[in-house]
Amino acid sequence: MAMANFMDRAASAASRVLINFKVSAFEDKLAAQVIGLTFDGAAVQSPEGRASLDMIIRLLSRLYPTIALRPLDAMAKDHVTALEALAKAINPEIELAKARKAITVAVVVGSSPSRIRCPTFFVGSDAWRAKLSNRSPVGSGTSMNPFGAGAAACFAAANVFRSVFAEQLQRGAADELIDLSMLTYGHSAGDSGPGLEGTDIGETHLVGLGAIGHGAIWALARAVGLKGSLRLVDHEEVDLSNLQRYVLAGQCHVGSPKVDVVRAALADTTLEVSTHFAKWDSYVKERNNWTFERVAVALDNAPDRIAVQGALPKWIVNAWTQETDLGVSRHGFDDRRACLACLYLPYGKIKDEDERIAEELKLPEAKQEIRVLLQTHRPVDAGFVERVAKACDVPFESLQEFVGQPLRSFHQRAICGGMVMRLTDGAQPVRAVVPMSFQSALAGIMLAADLIKHASGLLNTPTTSTRINLLRPLAEFLHDPKAKDASGRCICADQDFLAAYRRKYEVSRAN
Repeated sequence: MAMANFMDRAASAASRVLINFKVSAFEDKLAAQVIGLTFDGAAVQSPEGRASLDMIIRLLSRLYPTIALRPLDAMAKDHVTALEALAKAINPEIELAKARKAITVAVVVGSSPSRIRCPTFFVGSDAWRAKLSNRSPVGSGTSMNPFGAGAAACFAAANVFRSVFAEQLQRGAADELIDLSMLTYGHSAGDSGPGLEGTDIGETHLVGLGAIGHGAIWALARAVGLKGSLRLVDHEEVDLSNLQRYVLAGQCHVGSPKVDVVRAALADTTLEVSTHFAKWDSYVKERNNWTFERVAVALDNAPDRIAVQGALPKWIVNAWTQETDLGVSRHGFDDRRACLACLYLPYGKIKDEDERIAEELKLPEAKQEIRVLLQTHRPVDAGFVERVAKACDVPFESLQEFVGQPLRSFHQRAICGGMVMRLTDGAQPVRAVVPMSFQSALAGIMLAADLIKHASGLLNTPTTSTRINLLRPLAEFLHDPKAKDASGRCICADQDFLAAYRRKYEVSRAN
């Protein structure tokens, strides 16, 4: 049994939400866990059950070093090999407990009761409905709709985390019962909702293929019967630290362009998929057609989101994660509601990249030097790395491997990746927001769900935004009104932008 080789990044994520955090205590707690995954033939026979099993193993394997698979019948046993292979692809050193080790927290998928005496979460779904209970089986439906099944797995992973780290979470009690419609984001009244078959997404762009993008692609790849074209836009490759929360990525994908990884996941769909290894602005510049029917945004910063809105897509769905919550927002541009830029307008002074990195490297006096290193892409020398090590109170030898690497790579791996935090046992915390894997995955599933609902005419939510906090029991009301920016600074208040939007899509103000 061994921690995953991207555990520094996982520790960074946990440090943002756990009080009194220390890396050593965090890893000791993980090492003491045996997370059980129990399932039966009913789960394996159900497309929704298989989807829940797939997502839950993708989530658990990224954090816990020991998982015990407990099939309950012959049909379930036949599915164990596939789940083991998936877990090993994520963390080759994971222990898949064969002996009857005492399970500390259990997840059960299927219709069978559990005899395990520990915190247990029964997971299931019925098309759009995500279901979870801490008392009895909830079963899995027979549809090809992955949204309820995937969301239920995220709820289960969140409850496992809250159970393991209950003493370090404020108001982090377990959920007793969830029956949530991913169609309406309301607590279900028993309606599983319409099917997905034949839904035409037209020409849809997905911008950003990080953790949220992976969650969205996971769902789209399992939504059988979709039609239309999907344009995937991202300019980065998969880094080892990304494995902490990129649900489609395994060890074999490190160094591969993100567009290639997600395209492979869509290989068996009926969608027309094209990939564009570029930033959004470069893609837009080279594209002959500047109309964008539908854009799904899975980016991780405000300027890039505002840039997407500046291209004036006809409709945008945006997903996001923060330290404690996640959500999805929906945007027209000329509909009197908040546009995407309204939600991300800066207020006050925003730190430049060089200033922010200088502070995180604990070298605020070196801002000008860092600016030059960023602009010229020059590698950092031994003297610079030694100064950072001294400022962070860690041995130079522990950071020596970064000598000769570009500054952004050094900063990304040593600081954002959690290496310095590990070396100081959490005394030097990561400042950047690093969500847990189940947070990013659920945000992506919600992004894909709203995209499909919009394309099929099923989107009927009363507010611009929907928000979920997975670090506490599910709230009764999830809709989150977002007001249009009232300052007049946003582009959706600019008559030239409004006129351009109306000309582009031939809409009148009355519409």
